Amino acid sequence: MPLASSDLWDDLLACLDLRTHPSGAPFVYEGRNQRLGYHRLFGGQLLAQFARAAQLVCPEKTVKSLHAVFARAGLTGEPVRYEVERHHDGGSFAALTVVARQSKGVVATASVSLHAPEDGPEHQTAAAVPPLPGPEHRTDLHPLPWETRTLTDLDSPGSEPPEFDLWMRTPSATAGLAPALTAYATDLTLIGTALRPLKGLTQHDSGTAFTSAVTSHTVWFHRPFDAGGWLLLRQHSPILAHGRCFGRGDVFTEDGALVASYGQEALLRFTGEAA
Repeated sequence: MPLASSDLWDDLLACLDLRTHPSGAPFVYEGRNQRLGYHRLFGGQLLAQFARAAQLVCPEKTVKSLHAVFARAGLTGEPVRYEVERHHDGGSFAALTVVARQSKGVVATASVSLHAPEDGPEHQTAAAVPPLPGPEHRTDLHPLPWETRTLTDLDSPGSEPPEFDLWMRTPSATAGLAPALTAYATDLTLIGTALRPLKGLTQHDSGTAFTSAVTSHTVWFHRPFDAGGWLLLRQHSPILAHGRCFGRGDVFTEDGALVASYGQEALLRFTGEAA
């Protein structure tokens, strides 16, 4: 049974609390799955757990980039085993490979780079961040278990530009969870953004008008930030072609600091297309 919205936050936090695998093998962890009522694991859960596994192996560093490739759909009724291989762990940088595995085989893999915080000059070039929309623009984006606001109806059946701005603010959480929580959120709406120019279709038509599945997802973290403050996820899908779509986005704080960027490729095969 899927959880009530009031329990989704606690359920997600429990999933991010990776435990040492019962085998006791070094750098091997186990994560439970969210109870969302889906027929397969939500990719955002895997992204978040990849980030947490990397942080457990290199706690003195922060995640700099995470590139995940999804091999097959994960089983919701079976915990995921995360096997971490540490290729390099120096004074400034670390490089890891993380394999997410269940009994039927590899579910996904991730290449993760980490970096020890450093001081230095800062500069960014990005469009100005608009004012935070008022509470009348709250929207429900399941399974995000926190407040979200947007001026755009992602589910509009009209033909619209493939762009989407989403404001979000998580409940209070430790600073160390910011990369995992943000990676989790970036997986949710890029396919829906790619569908916006197609009149009469929205992400709710998945399984009837089309089949979709994320094949790869990358997140880059540029600066430390607080996931408990307002964040703007500004995203755009420049292409949908040959049974695939691609989207990318940036994450900004309310005061305009660019803190992360992300990109995603996904299967997007419409009914009647050849396999």
